[in-house]
Amino acid sequence: MTGGGQPFPPRPGPPWPGSLRPALLGPGREFDRIRAILSDIPNPGPDVRVGPGDDGAVFSDGLAISTDLSIEGVHFRLDWISPEEAGYRAAAAGLSDLAAMAAEPIALFASVAAPGDGTSAETVMQGVKRLAARSGIPLLGGDLTRSPGPLVVDVVSVGRSLDPLLRSGAGEGDELWVTGTLGGAAAAVALWSAGRPVPAEARRAFAEPSPRVREAIWLRRAGATAGIDLSDGIAGDAAHLAAASGVSIVLIAEALPVHPALSGADFPPGVDALGLALHGGEDYELLVAAPKGVLVSRVEEFSSLFDLPLTRVGRADGGAGVFLASGAQGDARRLLREGFDQFGAGGPG
Repeated sequence: MTGGGQPFPPRPGPPWPGSLRPALLGPGREFDRIRAILSDIPNPGPDVRVGPGDDGAVFSDGLAISTDLSIEGVHFRLDWISPEEAGYRAAAAGLSDLAAMAAEPIALFASVAAPGDGTSAETVMQGVKRLAARSGIPLLGGDLTRSPGPLVVDVVSVGRSLDPLLRSGAGEGDELWVTGTLGGAAAAVALWSAGRPVPAEARRAFAEPSPRVREAIWLRRAGATAGIDLSDGIAGDAAHLAAASGVSIVLIAEALPVHPALSGADFPPGVDALGLALHGGEDYELLVAAPKGVLVSRVEEFSSLFDLPLTRVGRADGGAGVFLASGAQGDARRLLREGFDQFGAGGPG
């Protein structure tokens, strides 16, 4: 969902004709609410190429815009990370939306609502500026206001893509690939929540995620046909890709690239590496679909260029939903649990 308030002036005619119909979303209470919000939004007209339901809006000239909100107690806690790190990860999450669409970033805008005398806002913006400088992207503005609490950071990311990577491009028989490793950020949250030591690699995965902007553009040019960034866990985000593309997705348990920080970590009862990799969220890696065989011969090239693994983790089939296959027989069971629920229990708060 993009924008806020009244995003488009009312126009005559039925809402969202043809290809401008909002992309289908996967299951979950958060997305039920988004569906309700989008149910009567008027047609935005010919200047909008991609509307709500993807990782950002894309205009007819290729301009791509996304917004991402980060709230203390929901997305981070200041007894876990510093305000500067909160700003960095908020900006990284915003850029990750552009990466999901294979868009080249142009600018960032960041707004902060800070409690007290506003000193924390300056520190938050140091983190935003650090990510912007590291990515070579200008920070062009934003807004600052007082909050009675908690600390809130909102990042608007602006980019350009004449050939955007959408959630709706996967087809039956495609292979599913993921960049990097999964579960590191979720491992940090699980360990912090249990009062247990957090490995430095897991803390870094949570506090300083890397938006895969250059990787996404490379993958699009290499033949990826659909994509999404992994903010809510691969199980939940795969459900959005499956719904938008009209396919089912089968993930292979043994193929999931688990973050090395999960090995030997002192997790509380009921927490395990596979569950964190599937459902943990905030990895900000990319899940992409590509026709069978297209990326296989280019894995070494990708890994050499970006110093990052590219792993085949599943396939797209007919039907609907997300399934997990495991074992020699490859029997698949439907995953009924989605990713992080904004309106449910759990999370940093």
